[in-house]
Amino acid sequence: MELGLKDKVVFIAGASRGIGRAMAEAFAREGARVAITGRTEDSLEEARAALSANIGKDSVAAITGDMTQSSDIARALDRTEAKLGPIHCAIANVGIGRAPLGIEVGDDDWNADIAQNLTGSMFLARDAIKRMLKRPADARDGANVIMISSIAGVDAMGTAIPYAATKAAINHAATAMAKLVGKDGIRVNAIAPGNILFPGGSWEKITASRPDAWQRWIDREVALKRFGKVEEIADAALWLASDRASFVTGATIVVDGGQVR
Repeated sequence: MELGLKDKVVFIAGASRGIGRAMAEAFAREGARVAITGRTEDSLEEARAALSANIGKDSVAAITGDMTQSSDIARALDRTEAKLGPIHCAIANVGIGRAPLGIEVGDDDWNADIAQNLTGSMFLARDAIKRMLKRPADARDGANVIMISSIAGVDAMGTAIPYAATKAAINHAATAMAKLVGKDGIRVNAIAPGNILFPGGSWEKITASRPDAWQRWIDREVALKRFGKVEEIADAALWLASDRASFVTGATIVVDGGQVR
């Protein structure tokens, strides 16, 4: 299916591995011009080299930075537009939880999870939209923002409370922003992944010691009876970023194999 993403500029936060890396590779295959960000220079450079081999070095920008800090976000967006052109799609793939399970969550853990899982995504969405709004209407045709959430923000899944709360906030924020900027032709959506298994990811670490027990849990909780793949989240992002989803905004797309009840 032709998605019309060739030469579109796509900015992806947290793209050195996992879901972010898979999205970068998927957009690159569609011929998009891709900016990737991450905190770790070595892994980001490895991702940049792989993408450059597929789409050419002039179509990739790799920017190291902390995507929870507004100054780093502004710098990354500036560098992206200077090298690749106006941003068509910004993807806020920012977040991981450190707070423990249960009600006993300390102030530091709570504040850290808010900053990591909510504040960074909101700063990126805000700044990307402000840039889009500065362009003439015809120059921002199809422009959109995608926020990576979680099924923990859709249903009570037993995850840490700060993680679940921030992901629910992202889902609501996407809807609220969509209503504000829809009149300007900008779409805002969220993707809520389920249990995604990939090398070096949290589920690989969790399941390593008791794979059979966790598979029984998956068989019980997930309709399709398996973990998801990063490529399946990337495919959802491709569709949302394209004109094939031109009438979709304010939505949270759940990609979880049928786990949410």
